[in-house]
Amino acid sequence: MNSVALLNFLADLARHNERDWFQAHKPTYDQLRADFEADVAYWLRELAQDEPALAALDPKKCVFRIYRDVRFSKVKVPYKTHFSAYFAAGGITPGRYVQIGPNGQTLVAGGLYEPTKEQLAAVRQEIDYQAADLHALLAAPTAQQHFPQGLVGDQLKKMPPGYEPTHPEAKWLRHKSFLLSHELPDAQVRSLGTEALRAHILAALRALGPFCEWLNQATQPD
Repeated sequence: MNSVALLNFLADLARHNERDWFQAHKPTYDQLRADFEADVAYWLRELAQDEPALAALDPKKCVFRIYRDVRFSKVKVPYKTHFSAYFAAGGITPGRYVQIGPNGQTLVAGGLYEPTKEQLAAVRQEIDYQAADLHALLAAPTAQQHFPQGLVGDQLKKMPPGYEPTHPEAKWLRHKSFLLSHELPDAQVRSLGTEALRAHILAALRALGPFCEWLNQATQPD
């Protein structure tokens, strides 16, 4: 993708978030989306070398629509101001997410977002029983390079039922989702260039592999 052209288009869209403007610039949008889909296809092909199940995913179906669902939103602007895609084997979580947009919206993330009650309980149990594995994978050089802040996301104010406040992994057990996130400032996105940005995002996606695998093992029935 041409990251500069994409950020410029999305910044303009943020200033003119209305149907008439979007329709007048639809050919530009269509080309930028096609380029983004090509990048998603590339990332899937590369990741599938280590995770063959990802080869079955359709890149076009991994890319989110730019149209916002405003039915239950107080914000009625019709279009998102970022491009994004999500992919996981079988189309279910845990998975990986890529988002590109202006004003600090660019990121690579992965893990479990809004897990089911059963998934949440399973991950917390795994942390309770075997936190050393999670400590080890988050301390690995590739994880530290891309995700030095560790787990991100909302947390409970109090410990979940069944766990003591003095638990050594209290900060992890309070998490309501289990995510790693690598954010890129606009200046970096613009300066990297097409090939370098694709490679940078691919490296971050690959770095998510051990974390997603740990989550898969924690949430899969024996």
